[in-house]
Amino acid sequence: MSVHHDKNMKKIAILTVNYRNYTVTREFIDCFAPIKSDDFHIFIADLSERKEQLPERPWLSVIPAENKGYAHGVNVGIEAALKQDLDHFVVINNDTRVEKDFVKHVKNSLMHHPKSLIGGKIYYEKGYEYHDKYAKEESGKVLWYAGGIVDWKNVYTAHRGVDEVDHGQYDAFMQTPFITGCLMLFDHAVVSAIGLWDERYFLYYEDADYCERAKQKHIPLYYDPSVAIWHKNAQSTGGAGSSLHQHYQKKNRFIFGLKYAPFYTKLHLLKNALLGR
Repeated sequence: MSVHHDKNMKKIAILTVNYRNYTVTREFIDCFAPIKSDDFHIFIADLSERKEQLPERPWLSVIPAENKGYAHGVNVGIEAALKQDLDHFVVINNDTRVEKDFVKHVKNSLMHHPKSLIGGKIYYEKGYEYHDKYAKEESGKVLWYAGGIVDWKNVYTAHRGVDEVDHGQYDAFMQTPFITGCLMLFDHAVVSAIGLWDERYFLYYEDADYCERAKQKHIPLYYDPSVAIWHKNAQSTGGAGSSLHQHYQKKNRFIFGLKYAPFYTKLHLLKNALLGR
């Protein structure tokens, strides 16, 4: 797919959420500095109780908000972008890094696939790999997400390609059943069709819920490997396996499963809940 600018497309609204982790968020802001600022505007919903100063940039809006969860932060960003008449959105974790061509590839993908949810290729940032089995030259090339699945029998979302070194094996553009909220692209037509993110989830599974709602409205989900980012895995929630991480994974898996899973899986979830598992 050739990459070019759409002269008629407005700025892309880059939406992220900060909760206490100001060092990571400052690094996130810095990586956008080399990109042509006419092409994007960043909206940061700051949910921290004690707000700190973030860098002032002409292409950055920091919106103080109450900590009602990640989905709420995303919604704050969407609503702020809509008020500025922007209608193309990128939801992205603050614990990520982009390269100079990121916005160009985002624009191209959104232009070619209107009224869609789009995910990209996500690598572990160098030094943040889950395992330490990789050669030095492989660091930064280890995949975190290259498309996703929903395991309805066990009510889990899973990432294709996770922990694999990228050798081009996931370079095909394709439809995918699940897109992680770490990086999700969509336009105003999607918001008009399915609304804002469900704030009942607080943290985790809000992305899976948005994907399922899109499918119910026959909105396609795509994996576009041309849109790539690097992820400092789980830095925004205290690290993978943290008590916060585990609590919301368990709670929201239950909410998600009762809403969308097959009947017998719902019974299994209820049984485990009653037994305290």
